[in-house]
Order: sequence, then structure tokens, then C-alpha cells
Amino acid sequence: MCRNIKTLFNFEPSATEEEIHASALQFVRKLSGFNKPSQANEAAFDRAVAEVSEAARKLLTSLHTHAPARDREVEAEKAKERSRLRFG
Repeated sequence: MCRNIKTLFNFEPSATEEEIHASALQFVRKLSGFNKPSQANEAAFDRAVAEVSEAARKLLTSLHTHAPARDREVEAEKAKERSRLRFG
């Protein structure tokens, strides 16, 4: 699993287009094995990022939950604390 892909659902405020795009880019990079594709593969790579972004956007807007929305700052602090405990 890509460790750089973050959960985007159930946050207030909701995920931005930039966050969705960054998530899609990381996913396509992982699948393709390319950090930056060659010119020959650039169109296919960019198309895949756009399609994954659209699928992610549709998913995020169609999901429902009864749980209260999470706060980004609180979740970021929890992640930092887990990192401190894990890596010292």
C-alpha cells in the first residue's frame, strides 16, 4: 500500500481537488512504477491520473457515514505522535 496516500473521506472541510489529484498521482505512480513517465508514456499516464481523480471524486461524494467528521489538525497531530513513537 502507498504510505503517501491519505484518507480523504469524512473530514471537515472535505477533500480539495488538489488532495484528490495528489492521491490519484501517487496511485498511478505506484501502479506504473514511474515517478515521471517518458514522453512516449506521458499521455497515458496523465489520462490515468485524470480518470483515477474522477473515480475518487465520485467515490468521496457518494459515501455516507453517521460518524462525526474528523478534524484535519487533530488527525495530523495523531499521525505525528504515531511517527514519534515509531521512529523515536
